Amino acid sequence: MNYDLVILGAGSGGYAAALRGAELGLRTALVEEGLVGGTCLHRGCIPTKAILHAAEVADAARDGSQFGVHATLDRVDLAEVRSYADGVVGRLHKGLTGLIGSRKIDVIEGRGSLVGADGNGAAAAVRVGDRQLSADHLVLATGSLPSTLPAVAVDGVRVLTSEHALRLTELPTSAIVLGGGVIGVEFASAWRSFGVDVTVVEALPRLVPNEDPAISKTLERAFRKRKIGLLTGSPMQAVSTDSDQLTVTLESGKSVSADVLLVAVGRRPNSYGMGFEEAGLELDRGWVRTDDRLATNLRGVYAVGDLVAGLQLAHRGFAHGIFVAEEIAAGRDPGLHRPTVVGDESIPRITYSDPEIAAVGLSEEAARQRFGDVETFTYELGGNGRSQILKTQGFVKVVRRADGPVVGIHLIGARVGELIGEAQLITNWEAYPEEVAQLIHAHPTQGEALGEAHLALAGKPLHVHT
Repeated sequence: MNYDLVILGAGSGGYAAALRGAELGLRTALVEEGLVGGTCLHRGCIPTKAILHAAEVADAARDGSQFGVHATLDRVDLAEVRSYADGVVGRLHKGLTGLIGSRKIDVIEGRGSLVGADGNGAAAAVRVGDRQLSADHLVLATGSLPSTLPAVAVDGVRVLTSEHALRLTELPTSAIVLGGGVIGVEFASAWRSFGVDVTVVEALPRLVPNEDPAISKTLERAFRKRKIGLLTGSPMQAVSTDSDQLTVTLESGKSVSADVLLVAVGRRPNSYGMGFEEAGLELDRGWVRTDDRLATNLRGVYAVGDLVAGLQLAHRGFAHGIFVAEEIAAGRDPGLHRPTVVGDESIPRITYSDPEIAAVGLSEEAARQRFGDVETFTYELGGNGRSQILKTQGFVKVVRRADGPVVGIHLIGARVGELIGEAQLITNWEAYPEEVAQLIHAHPTQGEALGEAHLALAGKPLHVHT
């Protein structure tokens, strides 16, 4: 079975490459052993954000009196929350399968593996069962899996990964979240909103350590106000269980006990057991090595998404998939332009905790290391009318090169994820604060906070004490 393009894995990067490749006239096959949509749709982005929205509804019911709306929160039925999330996933999956079918993409069900040169001129091929799929170009898009720790035995009942946590039908009374990155703080936030007693254990000195330190400080203050326990700078030493609870002992000697433990220490590339090394593919600690155009050491073979070291985000996978399809098509048709390289610094990122975190570009520290002189301005959301209405706290922090363009924007507060689109345009188009200051932001919106920060950096602050 010969194709122009065979894609191994139908998650965010894989199906994006298939859709764009088919648009560009490539005869395309998509190999998937599970459901199209991958981790993001079925076990990650979509169900977790649905649960976080249910958590927001629980908070609104519990705390409505501060807005003059008196209500009581009777109970949180986790089975019903899960049913709601499953409904969202099911509708999106149905739409995606219909879209793929409309593009005449061959979806081949089964576990695929990479095999070496097929004798027909191709550097590699994909085997699915007793079938071998040859193509001029292969895209590896097998994604990632939850990371675990050698000292922690995950059983899916009391010691959980994020995927187990999504399938719970009853809430624990108490929980320990091991890991203070994006996954950890999102689950900690949702469970606390549902009434669970939560403690976050993070080995590094602060939560969300990949974000600007000011973001971490504000998130930690908000979590403490919500009575989420925080043990930062606290590496784990051991986990023990008895008939009632499990206990996490830290290197400091301190211990904490709870009903369940969520292991949220990141995700690892899903690159083993599919013939990658046997076919001669170069790996680095499991990550597939590529050049900046996502080409591997095997001719005609590319890798996208979580297989490639860097940000583990669905929209990065989408961008990679589109890029590779366009790269392949441009190589076949000299009339097409080669696409622009996808750089991680240009990709926005959001953490959907309460409060939300959103950022794009460089932190202040990274900008100083790269450019030397930088200027920053932090606009507190306390001065923003819409944020006051929402009763949220936080800030917008803008980082610019000295007398130069904006190179980073960092936000924290309720719903700030909705502002990241404008922030991305500002940083990616290398806008100067003076240019953004000319734009009129509707009132009252949280978007005004972006405008106010740029007005201040442009030397003409409005709703800012000077």
